[in-house]
Amino acid sequence: QVQLVESGGGLVLPGGSLSLSCTTSTRFSWINAMGWYRQAPGKDRELVATMTDSGRTNYAPFVKGRVTISRDNAKNTLYLQMNSLKPEDTAVYYCLAQQSRLGVMYDYWGQGTQVTVSS
Repeated sequence: QVQLVESGGGLVLPGGSLSLSCTTSTRFSWINAMGWYRQAPGKDRELVATMTDSGRTNYAPFVKGRVTISRDNAKNTLYLQMNSLKPEDTAVYYCLAQQSRLGVMYDYWGQGTQVTVSS
């Protein structure tokens, strides 16, 4: 079982920046992939950015160039640096960890952190 604790959400002006953190209860070496997803009111949850255990990253087209996913292995923490934020980035942001055990991939989600972009 992997537990995730997110932090860093809040209210920010359009064009501003915000950094989200996700700390895991398990060493990164035991996790296959991690990522950030978001869900706006009335919409489905969607991928924002992911990172594999080898460090390969993937970004959704709507955040490319504005968002950077990174990690600190020593702190077991995943980050999402968001710049040039837009009102349409307003959503609850969730951290995901995927762990493979005995050939089965398990998904673990954080509780979510609210990001609101508004003037």
